Amino acid sequence: MTEVADYVLQRLTEWGVGRVYGYPGDGINGFLGAFDRANGNPEFIQVRHEEMAAFMACAHAKFTGEVGCCTATSGPGAVHLLNGLYDAKLDHQPVVAVVGQQKRLSLGAHYQQEVHLDRLFADVSEFCEMVTHPGQARHVVDRAFKTALTTRGVATIIIPEDIQEADAQPSPPKQHGSVFSSVGWSRPRVLPDPDELRKAADVLNAGKKVAILVGQGAARAQDEVVETAELLGAGVAKALLGREVLPDDLPFVTGPIGLLGSKASDNMIQGCDTLLMIGTSFPYSEWLPDEGQARGVEIDIDGRMIGIRYPMEAHLVGDARETLRELIPLLHRKEDRSWREKIEKDVVEWDDLCERWAAQHFGDTINPQAVAAELSRRLPENAILTADSGSGTNWWARNVKLREGMQASLSGTLATMGPGTPYAIAARFAHPDRPVIAFVGDGAFQMNGMNEMITVKRYLDRLSGSTPFVFCVFNNQDLNQVTWEQRAMAGDPKYPGSQDIPDVPYAAYAELLGLKGIVCSDPKKIGDAWEEALACDQPVVLEFKVDSEIAPIPPHIMKTQGKKAAKAALRDPEKAGIAAKGARQKLTQYAEHLPGRGRK
Repeated sequence: MTEVADYVLQRLTEWGVGRVYGYPGDGINGFLGAFDRANGNPEFIQVRHEEMAAFMACAHAKFTGEVGCCTATSGPGAVHLLNGLYDAKLDHQPVVAVVGQQKRLSLGAHYQQEVHLDRLFADVSEFCEMVTHPGQARHVVDRAFKTALTTRGVATIIIPEDIQEADAQPSPPKQHGSVFSSVGWSRPRVLPDPDELRKAADVLNAGKKVAILVGQGAARAQDEVVETAELLGAGVAKALLGREVLPDDLPFVTGPIGLLGSKASDNMIQGCDTLLMIGTSFPYSEWLPDEGQARGVEIDIDGRMIGIRYPMEAHLVGDARETLRELIPLLHRKEDRSWREKIEKDVVEWDDLCERWAAQHFGDTINPQAVAAELSRRLPENAILTADSGSGTNWWARNVKLREGMQASLSGTLATMGPGTPYAIAARFAHPDRPVIAFVGDGAFQMNGMNEMITVKRYLDRLSGSTPFVFCVFNNQDLNQVTWEQRAMAGDPKYPGSQDIPDVPYAAYAELLGLKGIVCSDPKKIGDAWEEALACDQPVVLEFKVDSEIAPIPPHIMKTQGKKAAKAALRDPEKAGIAAKGARQKLTQYAEHLPGRGRK
C-alpha cells in the first residue's frame, strides 16, 4: 500500500517539481523513505543547513520561473528554513516548503521538538496548513501550489510523522466534508481599466523629461519596455532585482539606482519631470524625485503595492507586458530628443568613470572594483550571476555589465547575508549547461558559503562541466559594507571588535575539498586569474585579496551622511588610507569636468 509520503512526492512531480532541497531528520523519516522509493523523481538534494535549502528553492524559482521546493524536519529544522523563506516572500517568489511534525498523539504535550509550526510559519506563508488526515493531503498540496503561484509567495505544508507513514488516500471517501482537487494553474491576463490607461498616456505624453524605473516585474516585458522608452525618449534605470530586464549595452539604460546606483541614473531621476515605474517596489525615497517634482505613472500587478513609493496620477494594476501593449498605441513619439541625448551622454561618462576608478590600485593591494570590471569584459554568453549582501554587491551592480540572455539575482528586499553561494548552486542544478558566477564577500563565505562547498563536493560530478562555475570571494578581512554604514550613517569610526574577521585561505580550502582553488593578490594578474577560472572544467573558488579602504561612493552624498562620515574619519583606525584613496577617487570623478576631459 502506498504511504502518504509517497503520494505527496508523486503529487509534487505532477506539479512539475523535479528537485527538493533539504536536510534529513527523524521528523521527516517517512519522506526520506519515500524519496528512496521515488528513484530520483523527485530527487532529494542534501544541503548543509536547512536555511540553504530554502535559499536554493527561492533561487530555483528566480532562475526558472517554476515553483521552488524545500523540506525540513520538525522543530529546529523547520526553524532553520525561515530566513530563506522570508527571502522568497519578500522577493515575491513561489516556494513550497514541506515540513515534518511530531506525531498527532504527542501534540500539546510539550513533547521533544514540538513547535507550533502553524504559528511559526504564519507570517512568512501565504498558505500554511497541517495535514491531519490522509485524505486531506491531495487538496492541501494542490492549494499550496495554486497559492504559491497566484500570490508569488510561500506556501507551507506540515505533515506529522504518523500521517507520513499512514496509508494514502489519493481519492478521499465520497462523503460530506471531502473535497476533490486537481493539478493545474494558468497565468491570468491582468489588464488595467481603459480609462486609467488613457490617463497614464496623457501624463506620459505631456512629460518632456521622462524617466523609467524597472524591477523584476518587468522581466517578461523587455521588448515593450524598449519600445516605450523609444517613444518617450526616456532612459531606463534598473532596481537590483530588475538587472536582467534590459541588457546594459543599450545606450539609454542608466544601470542601477540608489546607494549602489550610477550617477547616470541619479542625474536622470533628479532631472525628470515624469516618472514611470514598472514592476518595482524600490523603497528609497531619497533616490526618487522630490514630491511634486515629477508626475507619476506606475504599473504593478499587485494593487496592494501600487502608488506607495511615490505619489502617482495613474495607477495601472496589471501585468507589465500586457499593460504596456495596451499603453503603447496611446503614446506619442517625442520629437525633441535632447533629454534622451543627455541621458546617453551621462551613461557614457559614468561608464568611463567606472573604468577609471577600477584602474586605480593603491600599492600592491587589489581594488575590488577591478575584480568586477575584469570579469565584465570576459563574461561568458548566457551567464547566470548571483551576489551576496556586502560591499562586493556595489561592484557587482556597477561594474559588471549584463548582455542579452544573461540572468542575475540576489536577496533584493530582505538583503540578507548568505544567499550568494546557495543561489549559484541552485542555478547550476537548474541549468547545468550555463556558466554560473557568484560574488561573495569573505563574511558571507565564512557564514555559510564554505559549508556549501561541501554540497558542491557532494554533487561534484553533476556540478562540473564544460561551462564555468565560479565562486568569487572578496577577501578583505572586514565586514566591509557595515563598516562603511557605521561611518556614513552612524557617524562612528570602524569598530574592529565587530568588523574584523579572520584571514582564511579560501582557495586552499577549496583544494582540500577536491575543488579548484585560485588565489590572486597582484593587481596586474586579475585578468589572468579570471581567465584561468573561466577555463576550468570543475567548480572554482577564486579568491581575491582586496583593499577594504575603497569607499563605495554613492551617486550623490547626502549632507547628513557627509557630516557623519567626516566625524567618523577623525577617529577611524583606517583614516589615513580612507582619506588618501577617497580623495583620489573623487578627484578622478571631478577630472571629467575639466577642459578637454571626457569622450567626444
